[in-house]
Amino acid sequence: MPQKLLFVCLGNICRSPSAEGIMNHLLQQEQLTHAYQCDSAGTSSYHIGASPDRRMAAAGLRQNIVLTGNSRQVQLEDFADFDIILAMDRQNYRDLMEMNPDEQYASKIHMMCDFCTNFADKEVPDPYYGGASGFDYVIDLLVDACSGLLENLQKTG
Repeated sequence: MPQKLLFVCLGNICRSPSAEGIMNHLLQQEQLTHAYQCDSAGTSSYHIGASPDRRMAAAGLRQNIVLTGNSRQVQLEDFADFDIILAMDRQNYRDLMEMNPDEQYASKIHMMCDFCTNFADKEVPDPYYGGASGFDYVIDLLVDACSGLLENLQKTG
């Protein structure tokens, strides 16, 4: 049974679908798609059903990473269904902790940047209101974080 990973940001149109796409890309490269299953969601309902932001998708394509899917909001059952839940920023983390019934799933919730090996960032910045360079930066940051996450998962098995 594959280990299930859920990437979470605010609207599920920029950062979390990028992390999902990058992780799926890395899993394909390493021939590990059988071992892990990825999904993404948002803490808000702002963009339910929307495709990934076109600027984010373009930044991904510049590194041969395809972003797919449609935005959805985190559901209570996600806490039981997923093995690891990765928050893009501190507010997402707090929101997830508040949604977490009786804190029974607190050990599953982590900050995405905790897995970075090259970047010192503590949070994945939201590029939504910035220029193109912000989207490229987020892709670079998430490639680092996802690579570190995969390495960590393989060590802890």
